[in-house]
Amino acid sequence: MAKPNFIELPGCDPIPILFEDRSVLAIDKPRGWMLVPDSWRQTNWNLQTAIDSSIRADDFWARSRNLRYLRHVHRLDADTSGVMLFAKSEGAMRAMGEMFESRRMEKTYLAVVEGVPKEKAWICELPLGQDPKNFGRMRVDTSEDGKECETHFRALVSNERFTLIEASPLTGRTHQIRVHLAQSGCPIMCDELYGRVEKGFRLGLRAVRLAYKDTFTRRPVTILAPTAEFLKEFNFKLTPELQSEKWVRRPFVSKEKVAANVSSLKNQH
Repeated sequence: MAKPNFIELPGCDPIPILFEDRSVLAIDKPRGWMLVPDSWRQTNWNLQTAIDSSIRADDFWARSRNLRYLRHVHRLDADTSGVMLFAKSEGAMRAMGEMFESRRMEKTYLAVVEGVPKEKAWICELPLGQDPKNFGRMRVDTSEDGKECETHFRALVSNERFTLIEASPLTGRTHQIRVHLAQSGCPIMCDELYGRVEKGFRLGLRAVRLAYKDTFTRRPVTILAPTAEFLKEFNFKLTPELQSEKWVRRPFVSKEKVAANVSSLKNQH
């Protein structure tokens, strides 16, 4: 049985599958989907709940893989798009979760900020903690309660208004990149918590790469998300040098092509 290279959920465009092996499945998470506990009833956009429901309904994308279990290994903020990793079994969940916790998972994001940063490259190690006065917001916390954080930043290219930044977090704290960039004097574009919102734009943050050594096969794995639409949204054009960066993925699969694949598979089944 042919397996579609997307997940189809009600009320949204097909979600591309970027990578899959016997242990994991990685998707290109769209903006808007949240990863929150089932008990949190304030949204219909709970990605894990929607996937669980689709598997229980024996939808074709899941049935073709004989999937009975698929759990997110890490989280992305609701408005952050890009590489999202899921485990296909409890054993894989434990193995991949430990990889994130032990910092053996390489993570790369692209962030868009207004203006030009003061430095070409820098490291932010400010500890973070929850803001007791603002639910859901993080803050720099230099007390004993603050959690260790480290993010590496590199300014890549600027246009008339924005700068594209590569962010590589070594730790995985909530809103880490967003707070660290705001504290560096260059908040992410359209960040409603740590910057400002501007009509016509969306949060300028995308997870573009995960890389690790497979726990079971010991082989290196690199998972890349397309960047073309994200760059176009903020009017960036990559130089030939940047086009060879390790987070650049080719070929780019358009939404139109994914939609055509959906239609074709529906007609077959």
